[in-house]
Amino acid sequence: MPDDGDGPVAYVGAMDTVISVERLSKSYGDVTAVEDVSFTVDRGEIFGLIGPNGAGKTSTVEILQGLRPRSGGGVSVLGLDPARNGDELRRRIGSQLQSSALPARMRVGEAVRLFAHAAAGVVDVDEVLVQWNLDPLRRRPFAALSGGQRQRLFLALALLGDPEVVFLDELTTGLDPHARRSTWDLVRQVRDRGATVCLVTHFMEEAEALCDRVAVVDRGRVVAMDTPAALTAIRGGAIRMTFSARNGDLGFLSAVPGVERVIRDAGTVTVLGTAASTVPVAAALASRGVTPVDFRTHYPTLEDVFLSVTGRSMRD
Repeated sequence: MPDDGDGPVAYVGAMDTVISVERLSKSYGDVTAVEDVSFTVDRGEIFGLIGPNGAGKTSTVEILQGLRPRSGGGVSVLGLDPARNGDELRRRIGSQLQSSALPARMRVGEAVRLFAHAAAGVVDVDEVLVQWNLDPLRRRPFAALSGGQRQRLFLALALLGDPEVVFLDELTTGLDPHARRSTWDLVRQVRDRGATVCLVTHFMEEAEALCDRVAVVDRGRVVAMDTPAALTAIRGGAIRMTFSARNGDLGFLSAVPGVERVIRDAGTVTVLGTAASTVPVAAALASRGVTPVDFRTHYPTLEDVFLSVTGRSMRD
């Protein structure tokens, strides 16, 4: 078993914990891709590993699937060590890798039939095609599928044999907004079918829409972990309220409980404050006869959380 310098690391998770990672590290020569990463994933949740490209997310999930050896730390997936029990583990998990592709001429029906032979248990190919709305595409070659259709096929293949854990790596990269949201619905279906989902993404909106909990990864380390709502509330910074008001004194807003700052820029007013200040601010405006039609509340996002904990944006 790999060790981290203090001897082998063994981790035993709770009964409802299906993935346990403790002090995981991975180096490629002199480059450290994953450093001292720890987290757990509970049965039935969608857990997100989020962060910019190159943060170490893909290396982590490849280690969890037994596709790549680790340099140190302890890993358990469904009670198995991926490094020692890779073959047994892969019969119980499903995956869609970042580099997933099929031969250009392979037809949809052929792909499902081929992967069904390798899946644990008996798979009804026709039923799978109907369940995932792939039956009309049965004879269409992979090269002729749209991005959304390809992702639907990859999800169907990942779910063959009803795996207990499914790994999805950058599932919606390259999809248009409509196809991306349709794919999100498919991911929710995966969870609703009883699988635990480990989702890797650099799309913060995707993580907020899908994940029960997230681990924010930057430069190989987990820098924050909680539910998206808790992270944005605690680490995302102030809530912004914006509206148009060209005239009049709005200094009274500074006295509203929870308001931190009032900024006026030409005809736009921005009020920074806590979540509890939004209703009092609107009420204070209404009491003075100020009822802007464009009053908007902007809540912090996971992008803001990343900026808060790293001091830089996702795109830096």
